[in-house]
Amino acid sequence: MSAKPPRLDLGELGLDRGGHLLVKHALRGLPAGGVLEVVGRDAHLRMHLQAWARQQALESAPIPGGARLSRPETLLGRWRGAERAGASAASSPDAVREQPPARWGLAARGAMVEAGDLGFDFALDRKEVLWSERAAELYRQALAAQWDPAVAVDWKAPVELPDEVEDAVVQVMTYLIENEMAALLVPARFLARIHPHFREILQLLAVQAADEARHIEVFTRRATLKRPELGLSTQGGQASLKTLLDEPDYALAFFLLSVLGEGSFLSLLRFLHEHAPDPVTARVAELSGVDEARHVAFAMAHLKRHLAHDPHLRPRLVAAVESRFDSLREMSGLNEEVFDALVLLAAGRFEPDAVAHGHDAVLALKADMDAARRHRLEQLGFAPEEAERLSSLHTRNFM
Repeated sequence: MSAKPPRLDLGELGLDRGGHLLVKHALRGLPAGGVLEVVGRDAHLRMHLQAWARQQALESAPIPGGARLSRPETLLGRWRGAERAGASAASSPDAVREQPPARWGLAARGAMVEAGDLGFDFALDRKEVLWSERAAELYRQALAAQWDPAVAVDWKAPVELPDEVEDAVVQVMTYLIENEMAALLVPARFLARIHPHFREILQLLAVQAADEARHIEVFTRRATLKRPELGLSTQGGQASLKTLLDEPDYALAFFLLSVLGEGSFLSLLRFLHEHAPDPVTARVAELSGVDEARHVAFAMAHLKRHLAHDPHLRPRLVAAVESRFDSLREMSGLNEEVFDALVLLAAGRFEPDAVAHGHDAVLALKADMDAARRHRLEQLGFAPEEAERLSSLHTRNFM
């Protein structure tokens, strides 16, 4: 005589009030192919059990007051064919797949993913193209370095400048806002195209976009601190920034934006901090510079890895710089008003010797930008002569 199957009595509890949790718990204790009888006094229990069994891919048969359920080989039949979305431990060498399948969708890395394909499509899905071992570290640094514009900047600090100097600050801030808007849109544009398996990259780019949004806020607040309106925006400047937005390739876009553009902006922000005519301008330049340095560090780490894995990337980077230069050949680049504003900020006053000093300071700024670009290009493996040539082709708009 075969042993009588175990019985679970739910009493008054129905499946619609949590009874299914007790059923699942009881099924876990059965061997594969085992049978469980579930009974109770809820009026709808038998109907609910049969529907639930179908949903869970269980065999069921009605009995008085309930149903007999058969446990499949796997705990719940619906999970047959499921797969683990990579390793869950970040320290595991197999944690990040080279090319995770699109069917993993939005599942967390390490989660068990039910079989099926919902039609997700992530254009950026290869580790070779996206990954940097420094991404998690830089993300933690980014979180720790977040600052609140209302607290980090003393907006009540005295700012009493000659009209011409204040106007120069407004023009430079207007220029910075425009450039930071482009720096926000580029990572934002790629975010939705990246496979969620590369979560550290998504997190870092999201924080990077938030950094740029904060920069836009503080530059706008400084510009309107003493003036009701912003300065001038030129076609040449916008044309230069549009080439960044139009670049469809992830690696090329961040090479142009971060290695060349934001890298040059590090020199500019240091210049503004050094020659700021007031404490508010100095502070916003200082804080923004810290964020921008992190953006450049991520782009450098990512591209170093990408170049090591893809020998065809280097000529593509060269072609991107050359193509951008050719498309902007007829554009004037940095507008005269911004150049003059920088001269005046470095001069501090309208006197011949001061203006001469300011003009020399801006020329020194441009030389510093060039030297820093060449250094970063050499770090990426370009020969000094090629680095010098590529740096010379960088847009005159700085970004």
